[in-house]
Amino acid sequence: MRIIEIQERTEMLVNQLLEVWEDSVKATHLFLSNEEIKDIKKYVPQAILGVSHLLIIENESHQPIAFMGIEDTKLEMLFIKNSERGKGLGKQLLNYGIENYNVNRLAVNEQNLNSKGFYEYMGFKTYKRTEVDEQGNSYPILYMRLEK
Repeated sequence: MRIIEIQERTEMLVNQLLEVWEDSVKATHLFLSNEEIKDIKKYVPQAILGVSHLLIIENESHQPIAFMGIEDTKLEMLFIKNSERGKGLGKQLLNYGIENYNVNRLAVNEQNLNSKGFYEYMGFKTYKRTEVDEQGNSYPILYMRLEK
């Protein structure tokens, strides 16, 4: 499996990534209700289309199984299909982002303990915490930066 930098964001690709997103969120964001996931899902295509750098990993059937979005030096999104978790895809994507796009910042839901732990393992440290997320919901956000 290799990382592919996406230039053309077709409707089909966005829909495939939306499926990866939803599968990933349902497995990792256990603090969100199904209704909240459904509400957030409405904004995901816009985020996928709007991010400067979109990178994906496909399986042998050329179906996306993981993706990452980068803006400037900030990791904006990193999602892995639940059945593909634990195979090193997140590490592969994040290392690619660090090496090729100087990724050194990100934000993560504090309640998403697996992702928080993963980013800490990858060398990111929390430098700021908010009580609410970007939409004003009471889901604390941790802002992290890479410390080498």
